[in-house]
Amino acid sequence: MSRIDAQPIIPQLSELPAVGLEELTTEAALLTRVDRKYLVPSATARKVLSTFSTEARVLEMDGKRTFDYDSVYFDTPGLDSYMLAAHGRRRRFKIRTRTYVDSAVSFLEVKTEGAREATVKERIPYELCDRDRLTEEGLAYVNETLAATIGDVAFGPLEPVLSTRYDRTTLYLPGSGSRATIDSDVTWQAPDGEPWVLDNAVVVETKSGSAPGPLDRHLWAHGVRPCRISKFATGMAALHPELPANRWNQTLRRRMPLRPLH
Repeated sequence: MSRIDAQPIIPQLSELPAVGLEELTTEAALLTRVDRKYLVPSATARKVLSTFSTEARVLEMDGKRTFDYDSVYFDTPGLDSYMLAAHGRRRRFKIRTRTYVDSAVSFLEVKTEGAREATVKERIPYELCDRDRLTEEGLAYVNETLAATIGDVAFGPLEPVLSTRYDRTTLYLPGSGSRATIDSDVTWQAPDGEPWVLDNAVVVETKSGSAPGPLDRHLWAHGVRPCRISKFATGMAALHPELPANRWNQTLRRRMPLRPLH
């Protein structure tokens, strides 16, 4: 993927102290968490992040601080996962493979909604060669996980419906035990479709307990408010305008500039 914007989104990125993956996982795994998401123009993100004075550390592995992520989302022929999200159902779920491209490591993940809108993520290691399909073992894991979290359900064929790719920088905020991610060059692609890229904007996600973290408060102080955006659901709605998308209409119409990648 070519860089859309060569300027760093976090101007002081090279100056921040590092945190390793093991420490980040131990201190701020946050597999059960509240996510707050922001769609921010790149220039605004640089300005806001350059004045963020709270102590922050940046994830670093093998000398790198920005990493290439690749996800493949799966759904039923009737798009149950998407439809449950589109209608705001409490028992909604999301199924994907997540590949850390730089380290060639993949996971199969099942995300559900817990109490008080908390996101619960369960995952297992997955073979890289199977990242764009569900094996029998993978489907069994999905059904067992969903049965344990949202009730006795069993889905048959689950097929890939969307892939996403982006560059991610992860911040750890030790004072609050929270973390945040900044995703740039976000690209969506339907199977056999052309890729579309989020043009000159980034997705910021804060991940904390029930209380907002320091980055949330800093964003709010600069007039940046959370919005409804899901890399899966908003991407599906953007690529398939025939789908119901009331929950994301404002994001799609006013804030989400897309253009073909090529």
